[in-house]
Amino acid sequence: MDTFALIVTVGVALFFTYTNGFHDSANAIATSVSTRALTPRAALAMAAVMNLAGAFLGSGVAKTVSEGLIVTPHGEAGMGILFAALVGAITWNLITWYFGLPSSSSHALFGGMVGAALAGGITVFWSGVIEKIVLPMFLSPIIGLVLGYFVMCVILWLFRKSNPHRAKRGFRIAQTVSAAGMALGHGLQDAQKTMGVVVMALTIADVQEHNEIPVWVKIACAAMLSLGTYAGGWRIMRTLGRRIIELDPPQGFAAETTAASVMYTASFMFHAPISTTHVITSAIMGVGATKRVSAVRWGVAKNIIVGWFITMPAAAVVAAVIYWAVKLVFG
Repeated sequence: MDTFALIVTVGVALFFTYTNGFHDSANAIATSVSTRALTPRAALAMAAVMNLAGAFLGSGVAKTVSEGLIVTPHGEAGMGILFAALVGAITWNLITWYFGLPSSSSHALFGGMVGAALAGGITVFWSGVIEKIVLPMFLSPIIGLVLGYFVMCVILWLFRKSNPHRAKRGFRIAQTVSAAGMALGHGLQDAQKTMGVVVMALTIADVQEHNEIPVWVKIACAAMLSLGTYAGGWRIMRTLGRRIIELDPPQGFAAETTAASVMYTASFMFHAPISTTHVITSAIMGVGATKRVSAVRWGVAKNIIVGWFITMPAAAVVAAVIYWAVKLVFG
């Protein structure tokens, strides 16, 4: 197996993690920044540290990615599929970042894997794709929306007799905790997805025969995700933090707590790779709807949801084209 191909593929995987970090940094901190609970730089630094910590909390999501979606043959064919999948995901990340659209880096990666596999005539485990990717893709935003609504209703009821200004100050402080929990969940989910891809590359190259994650892979993926997070995704942050609805501290706390709870449950109980983007966006919508349904800018929300639906097929098409291009050039 060409060592150079392995090094290039692992390098591209780490760059994908970096783009995932700056693309999805808004997930963890947009609400805290928009409510002025944290300054942008303080929020980014906190998110970077918590992403790093979250990457070491488990390996269930990484094993789902490396084992349950596609067959990866050994040799150049398998490495070419992984390379094309990663380039397809990176391309979609950059396009959606440019337009400020909070699409899912996770589903861009999964779409890239499926598209490259189909282009290469490789078996796709459709039952695994449906059960582990498609169903969570639909269920997690619905759960985030409904749970966010009810969490906010509970907060409104519990603090109905409190002084509004004092309550907001308290929730502004509480948001530092909820934002940290959100960032920890982001690291737990998204760093592991790239770990799974790197493990696949190592297995294809016969560097290792098992699906255990080497320590250096965990460190590299966690570090790149953290660096990307600290670089920040200001375009998407504006969309999440202000364009969907103007959030106040209690709403921000409710949205972050809801999203973090969904991510921990998916990671530890089901080992399901869900989209942090989908969960936090839907939680913000659910929280905002308690104010009044018209308070949510549903036109912006509609554009975001359209982006969710086209992410996987768009990344799949790009990955397939990349695979065919690599095949044409290198035979």
